[in-house]
Amino acid sequence: MKQDATRNAAYTVDCEDYVHVVQFNPFESGDSGNLIAYGGNNFVVIGTCTFQEEEADIEGIQYKTLRTFHHGVRVDGIAWSPETRLDSLPPVIKFCTSAADMKIRLFTSDLQDKNEYKVLEGHSDFINDLVFDPKEGQEIASVSDDHTCRIWNLEGIQTAHFVLHSPGMSVCWHPEETFKLMVAEKNGTIRFYDLLAQQAILSLESEQMPLMSAHWCLKNTFKVGAVAGNDWLIWDITRSSYPQDKRPVHIDRACLFRWSTISENLFATTGYPGKMASQFQIHHLGHPQPILIGSVAVGSGLSWHRTLPLCAIGGDHKLLFWVTEI
Repeated sequence: MKQDATRNAAYTVDCEDYVHVVQFNPFESGDSGNLIAYGGNNFVVIGTCTFQEEEADIEGIQYKTLRTFHHGVRVDGIAWSPETRLDSLPPVIKFCTSAADMKIRLFTSDLQDKNEYKVLEGHSDFINDLVFDPKEGQEIASVSDDHTCRIWNLEGIQTAHFVLHSPGMSVCWHPEETFKLMVAEKNGTIRFYDLLAQQAILSLESEQMPLMSAHWCLKNTFKVGAVAGNDWLIWDITRSSYPQDKRPVHIDRACLFRWSTISENLFATTGYPGKMASQFQIHHLGHPQPILIGSVAVGSGLSWHRTLPLCAIGGDHKLLFWVTEI
């Protein structure tokens, strides 16, 4: 008997506003709870959540807001710094945001009196993605509709600038070799840059447009995944610059692609928000069909938990969480 893959969120957390973006902290922060950040129309909330999958004495989800940061403008992207620590005294919360005003804001807080942010200016159009270098957290990479990828230091100075052939949609740093950067463009090209030589070293082609999102698999960095048009696509960069595998998934255009942090065969995709509900799917490379399908009223953002097969998505005044098996 075929099990129906469609299901409701396992857990939800109520929020005071529409959630545009949500991001689990992908780094170890020295605390048993998992840091999560989400952004709305003019604020960012930092919280911790623990799930019954990790601690037996919890029923469902235990969520606690640590701090709300006033942002003044719509939050479009959030990236965590590896310097964030909850086990230091005082604690360190460090993250950056991209916003509708084309600026990056770098926030630092000790969750008490010290709450500061620095504005990084330079992009001339919408910023589609941003990320900290995962080793030291001393640089930020961002990509934009202005056809550039820019590298910034924490003082807000641009240390590198790559001109793209079309809007930059996604940017990922190699988890170990921090001089390697992956940039995905809307025209379907994904390039890998050597930051020391400041030049492209390899490129992949999706042969499909528009490419909306791409992600480097941190469990196996020979694998890259993306969504373009209605399809998900997966490359093995040791074999070919063309996709090894692809499948149509979202009728009304795919929006986001994210690899799971715990398995190189597990990934999630979302369809375009805007209609009454946007579709969210979890896929396993060993299965021809999605292993989980969720529907979200105006969903946006997509993030995997650091150690569990669990996804978070932002919705209308709520965060939604889906759990799957590996």
